[in-house]
Amino acid sequence: MTGNPTTTVNTEIPHSARVYDYMLGGTDNFEADRRVGDDLIAAMPWIRGVVRANRAFLGRAVRFAAESGVGQFLDLGAGLPTSPSTHEVARQVIPDATVAYVDTDPILLDHARKLLTGGLDSTAVVQADVRDAAATLNQPELRRVIDLDKPVAVMLIGLMHLFHDADDPYDMVAKYLAAVPSGSMLLFSQFTADFTPETAGELQRISSEAGEPVAMRSRAEIARFFDGLDIVEPGLVQMPKWRPDGEPSDGSEHVFLYAGVARKP
Repeated sequence: MTGNPTTTVNTEIPHSARVYDYMLGGTDNFEADRRVGDDLIAAMPWIRGVVRANRAFLGRAVRFAAESGVGQFLDLGAGLPTSPSTHEVARQVIPDATVAYVDTDPILLDHARKLLTGGLDSTAVVQADVRDAAATLNQPELRRVIDLDKPVAVMLIGLMHLFHDADDPYDMVAKYLAAVPSGSMLLFSQFTADFTPETAGELQRISSEAGEPVAMRSRAEIARFFDGLDIVEPGLVQMPKWRPDGEPSDGSEHVFLYAGVARKP
């Protein structure tokens, strides 16, 4: 997700969240999104496995946070709440867990509201520009379900590579973390060129041609997002190695993202 909130969307322009939906086998996408997805698959036939790995990490990280006692989840750049979604995973552990899904794309948010019918008493769907932490956190719909005086899991999963240095990404993340109390957690994943430089280059090329260039970051650069936090074991690692459910699946070596979870002291 990128850009400022708007009430209209040009569906002839691809959107990263809808491309992501297409890669997961969803139907809430348009021809422009599918073209980008097909270009990615042609260049990297295993890319759908990477997308699924990111989704699987979301589930593991949310479950870990809930099992650690965190009952509020702020899912920034959420896209579509593909099952198993944040609220589904969290409520398997904490039945009254609350979730705020935040994105800019009104089409995605409209679909999200329809998918979440029946659970909106403890779930919010919020249109906001996540680059503005103060404005996002002050959205009345978000504050309806998120109490900033209690621990919050701040979720930046597959999001920060959409923001470049000009967006001041470290300050952006720091502002969200400053707004939540001790015991809150950061759930994070980010593309990198550390593992497979050629693959990273292909993704950068295709994403740039689609108008949403991806910012690759090294492990050291990603670690800066965790400054001042207590990172939990196994630390900041290649995504499939973060508390896997059993053995990593075939193709996990192609997953060119780092993942980590940390607690605010």
